[in-house]
Amino acid sequence: MQPVEAVIFDWGGTLTPWHTVDLRAQWRSTYAAHAHPGDDAAAETLTEALLAAEAHMWGLGREQHQHRSARLADVLRHAIHASGLDGETLHTPQVSAAYEDFWEPHTWTDPQVLPLWSWLRGQGLGVGVLSNTLWSRDYHRGIFARDGVLDLIDGDVYSSEIDVVKPHADAFRAVAAAVGVPPQRCVYVGDRIYEDVHGPQQVGMRAVHIPHSDIPASQHVAVEATPDAVAHQLADIAGIVRGWQVEASGG
Repeated sequence: MQPVEAVIFDWGGTLTPWHTVDLRAQWRSTYAAHAHPGDDAAAETLTEALLAAEAHMWGLGREQHQHRSARLADVLRHAIHASGLDGETLHTPQVSAAYEDFWEPHTWTDPQVLPLWSWLRGQGLGVGVLSNTLWSRDYHRGIFARDGVLDLIDGDVYSSEIDVVKPHADAFRAVAAAVGVPPQRCVYVGDRIYEDVHGPQQVGMRAVHIPHSDIPASQHVAVEATPDAVAHQLADIAGIVRGWQVEASGG
């Protein structure tokens, strides 16, 4: 067994406590409401188009042999085309601010992240993040800065800035390169079997599953994959990694 040199984390549902988000309310109260104030029919049409566009984009990411990434702008463009509505009012600072305000209470970093990442860095191990996301690098890094953990990240990759999403092998190779560690010496931690266990194991990473997320049935992909370890909370990662390090040293 090779020693661990870096631990890489999924974001949503792993570094943030899992909870359900009302995606209809997300689109209705932000983009749709600001694009069509006082016109409930047009706002509802746009809400439906945005919901469908978001589901379509994530569906492309889950398609086997494709795993195509998407960005928030792609969702907006697809929805505007499908609804036939004027999309000019979707691209304003006010709408973007409303969208970010909606998501802020859902983005807080788990309190266990700071002590865990500090411990990993204290052991000389790299810390990485790889997230499937529609959002930009700057937005995610702003979240980590707000929560006081940005300076503990050695390398981070977001699917919105590359061509593929997890579980595509290229996503995991990209984050291994970002932290400067061979995949075989990286551990990946996430809450989904398909994306976060099957995915990293394709490139030789060990995978730790955190099974505390109530993932919707529509987002499940059947796959035969067994995690190398299971952690029921982030704090468990330290003991798992410590055990692997002892095993690798022959101790």
